[in-house]
Amino acid sequence: MPGTSEERAQKYLDLGHSEAENHAKTQLELYEKRVEQTSSVTNVISEFFKTNLIGFAWHYLRSRFGARHPYQAYPRNDDTGIYPLQSSIASREEISIALLSDWASDTAESDAIANLVARHAPDYTVHMGDIYFVGTPKEVEENFTAPYASWYYGASGSLALSGNHEMYSNGNAFFQHLLPAMYAQVGDVRMTQQAGFFCLENEYWRIIGIDTGYTSVGRPFFEILSPPDCHLRKEQVAWLRDVVKLGDPLDTRGIVFLSHHPYMSAFREEYTRPGEQLQKLMGDAQRPVVWIWGHDHRMVAYRFDRNGKGPQAFGRCIGHGGLPVEIRPPDAGELYKIDYYDTRVRKEMKGRALGYNGFVRLLLRNEKLVAEYRDLEDTCVMEESWTVNKTNGQLDWEVVDVLPGLAVR
Repeated sequence: MPGTSEERAQKYLDLGHSEAENHAKTQLELYEKRVEQTSSVTNVISEFFKTNLIGFAWHYLRSRFGARHPYQAYPRNDDTGIYPLQSSIASREEISIALLSDWASDTAESDAIANLVARHAPDYTVHMGDIYFVGTPKEVEENFTAPYASWYYGASGSLALSGNHEMYSNGNAFFQHLLPAMYAQVGDVRMTQQAGFFCLENEYWRIIGIDTGYTSVGRPFFEILSPPDCHLRKEQVAWLRDVVKLGDPLDTRGIVFLSHHPYMSAFREEYTRPGEQLQKLMGDAQRPVVWIWGHDHRMVAYRFDRNGKGPQAFGRCIGHGGLPVEIRPPDAGELYKIDYYDTRVRKEMKGRALGYNGFVRLLLRNEKLVAEYRDLEDTCVMEESWTVNKTNGQLDWEVVDVLPGLAVR
């Protein structure tokens, strides 16, 4: 990628969430790369029109009006998308999972986070969506599949969810280039990820990744009348109902949902439709869940609550994997939603105060699930745990430690 890591990070400042802007950013990077390879003013002007304007128009129109990649589900005969959690070290009972969201930005910060994850050597790694700027094959390669890419592949598995940015290119690179590189170990067999959702489970916990990205981008004109609501497609609902059996009253294991888009937010839009669908599948039982998402580029622990007709959830935002981390507080009227919020200033860029990038390290210890929120200096910003009651599926929550200075509601 052209420019220094500092210059690349600056391109993400004030980055909006429209397709047009992100396609323009992608084409600008291609143009800058070509400029580096020529010293002719005539060629520079020619390449600008060829690579920047024409390329932007082509990629933007193709994504806005072109066909979306066909939705993929599990074949069910030899791969159901449900994988048993297994430690990569036979003698160790604890299982570790690293969760990263909005990480795939090819910045110095994303590399630092990936290197930190590698030092912890988790059994599983999960990318929870958004490959910048528009999820092209080249961007997948730069972040995940090239020999020099810094993504850490867990020994027991590495899985991915789609965000809205992957769908800015109609999901083609996500399905055709990223998923074939993702996998889960089942014994000695490596199962390639077939769909944008999955379930990792053992006798105490179910870690369920749901796809909110595919339906996060609408079509021109129609999205004005009917904005995208990130609903779960019928194929995914059928999988949750018939294969995962989410509504089984006899299954009292603890539930952790992973998604890209937020179930609740004090900063931007929130998406209630997936929660409504999940609660309908879960039935009348008031089962609390842990729900972790990205999308907002910050680290936030929301208070235990439900949004709309969705489940009661311990909601956590971890969209601070690789982009400049926002620390601007929410409006006063939204503060009631938050328990903890990382407002520490790490650096300033172009007059903007930016926070600490980070990831979550989940540790499964039988009935107990521990979450460590670690920043790029390997400081544990917050540690909390949930213990599942196997008789009724209820969760006992405990805050183990919070870094002094972390904003508290």
